[in-house]
Amino acid sequence: MATTNDPISDYLTRIRNAIQARHESLRIPRTKMLVRITEILKSEGYLNDFETVEEGPQGTIVVHLRYLNDRSNAIRTLDRVSKPSRRRYVRSTEIPRIKNGLGIAILSTSRGVMTGAAARQANVGGELLCTVW
Repeated sequence: MATTNDPISDYLTRIRNAIQARHESLRIPRTKMLVRITEILKSEGYLNDFETVEEGPQGTIVVHLRYLNDRSNAIRTLDRVSKPSRRRYVRSTEIPRIKNGLGIAILSTSRGVMTGAAARQANVGGELLCTVW
């Protein structure tokens, strides 16, 4: 498995590729940040399930993708916003509404990784990691 300077972009790209190839599940190297992002995607209904597997020095996350009844994707778009080359920080009042509330923004805040709605409610800003709809 190749190392990457941006594990979040790698994670989003792997999910995009698996959806395009109509895979039921995929394996991703485990980090605390990626586990938290996966938990958010599952709780928001974008993933069926996931499990962490202890293998190798770091472990992996097995993500089970969700497709709708007509086999269309539950995830339409995954966009990385803040990148290592260009970080994007937002205040709680600047957190974007994605597709007029149909999508979610995922932020890394001082209180942990959370959705844009949860960050707005907690009145905290942070780094805008990605958007999903």
